[in-house]
Amino acid sequence: MIAGTGLVAHERFFWHDTSGSVARAQAGPFEQPARHYEHPDTKRRMLGLLEVSGLLDQLLRIAPREATIEELQRFHAPAYIDHVRALSASTGGEAGESAPVGRGSYEIARLAAGGCLAAGDAVMAGRVRNAYALVRPPGHHAEADRGRGYCLFNNAVLLVRHLQQAHGLSRIAIVDWDVHHGNGTETAFIDDASALAISLHQERNYPVDSGALDVIGNGAAAGTNLNIPLPAGSGHSAYVASFERVVLPALRRFRPQFLVIASGFDASIADPLGRMMCTSETYRVLTRLLMAAAADLCEQRIVATHEGGYSNDYVPFCGLAVLEQLSGIRSAAADPWLAEYERTAGNELLPHQDEAIRAAERLVAGVPAHAKA
Repeated sequence: MIAGTGLVAHERFFWHDTSGSVARAQAGPFEQPARHYEHPDTKRRMLGLLEVSGLLDQLLRIAPREATIEELQRFHAPAYIDHVRALSASTGGEAGESAPVGRGSYEIARLAAGGCLAAGDAVMAGRVRNAYALVRPPGHHAEADRGRGYCLFNNAVLLVRHLQQAHGLSRIAIVDWDVHHGNGTETAFIDDASALAISLHQERNYPVDSGALDVIGNGAAAGTNLNIPLPAGSGHSAYVASFERVVLPALRRFRPQFLVIASGFDASIADPLGRMMCTSETYRVLTRLLMAAAADLCEQRIVATHEGGYSNDYVPFCGLAVLEQLSGIRSAAADPWLAEYERTAGNELLPHQDEAIRAAERLVAGVPAHAKA
């Protein structure tokens, strides 16, 4: 009998130090230093809520391991890996664009990547039905030769490559619901028809010059890159409609053998780096929809890799909702803000949001269709 839901978490993830960088702008005569947005508290508080809710005791803990150099090189350039290692061994610095490295960050980033691989192995071995990798630093902005957007190594991409090379899978889908475009993931698979990369994001947030609707993949991979750029202010109804009308039909055409979720919670109403209106219930419903699709398409195989989310108060409840849904266990912990947030204007589907979804909906017919095995 397959166990329930696995969880990758480790104290070392909280030790990745971003304090050498300012929050957003460069320090200057009018820029008061502030704490970096990508600090450990959101993830630590999420793990804390899992514990006090009682859900943590009902999850199977999966021990992370450091990804090997060879595993990192499945996507990242050797010179870039060496650069991160050198920064980490000295006084730290920037590994690219807004990609801070502190002392020891190289080893922690390898542990984060390897933790995602371990989660994939556990699912493939049948030790767990699905798994959540509560890792740090995040990964979906990292490109082959540079870090971006707080990300050093691209955990989701490395997981896909591991599933392909270590387990022989030929079709894998990535659904990225982080508020920012999954640019690093897009670059990894833009020419690769073996992966369906779907990014649902706030239009022109970060990176401002990526995530356009018309970037669909190149050559034989045409149709396997699907961007759903939503207008700022989109909330629960817009996200659910996007899944029902775009994401799920695309998955049913592609028929992946494994589903990876790039799980950022910065599309929540409380996030300082997004302008969306999602609630914990949004993430619960999106997870439910993906689980139903995975049950039909890929033997329920799902791994979620933790990405962004910068609200200390709200990330824990969004994460709890996802893990409750993945595990099928409802804890006693209730979202104390949900009733208020659900009454806030912005939860309904507005005409301009519907128009954006209809534009993405037209791309589904171009997703390569695979027959049921």
